[in-house]
Amino acid sequence: MATKTTKTTKTTKPKAKRVSKPKQTEVVASRPAKPVFGIGTWVTLFVLAALIGLSFWLNRQKTEAANEPTATPGTTSVFKETAGEPNSIEVAIGNDPAVRLERDENNAWAMILPDKVEANQGLAEAAASQAASLQFSLQVEGDESTFGLDQPVYVIKMDFADGSKHTLEVGDSTPTNNGYYVRVDNKRILVIELSGIDALTTLALFPPYLNTPTPMPIPPTETPVPPAATSTPAADVTITPTP
Repeated sequence: MATKTTKTTKTTKPKAKRVSKPKQTEVVASRPAKPVFGIGTWVTLFVLAALIGLSFWLNRQKTEAANEPTATPGTTSVFKETAGEPNSIEVAIGNDPAVRLERDENNAWAMILPDKVEANQGLAEAAASQAASLQFSLQVEGDESTFGLDQPVYVIKMDFADGSKHTLEVGDSTPTNNGYYVRVDNKRILVIELSGIDALTTLALFPPYLNTPTPMPIPPTETPVPPAATSTPAADVTITPTP
């Protein structure tokens, strides 16, 4: 009897298939574009602009300083030094011109008002020098009536050598009597020293004639003599008897 041979069969496990992982897409970051101007260039441009601005500002300050009136301790000139001295001075009491002086072609002063005559050169030149060197100690603000400028006591008009024209309206004196309130060119209200304003306003009160005009004699007025009373002669008188 034949013997069956049993074959042992090996069971092999199926190999698991490898699942391939999806390939990750590599993201390549794009490099930023290179700026046209670097930081150093911008800094240089900024510094250059600042220097140009500073130079412009300094030049402007120098120009303004040259045009500013010359200041002295405690006071400041009303007019620029470049204005020179006035070529004409007119002083009005209120709104009525009282006196006017003008330089002629020979640079000599002549009276125009109240009479066209030769002026006293010393008095006229002294007033012109005072006008050119007027000083103020304070600039104030407020209602014009507070300073007596709603109805100025004097109005002074002057034409200067540089062609500029200025008007001074003189109001009240200060409470401490150290100056006058004066409105200059209808803009600033300044406290101007007494002596300078008095030298100008005196021209209106005492015009600087070279020779004081002699007033014309006033003809005497004749007093009318009343006619003599006429008396009737006694012989001509008729007496009527009383009954």
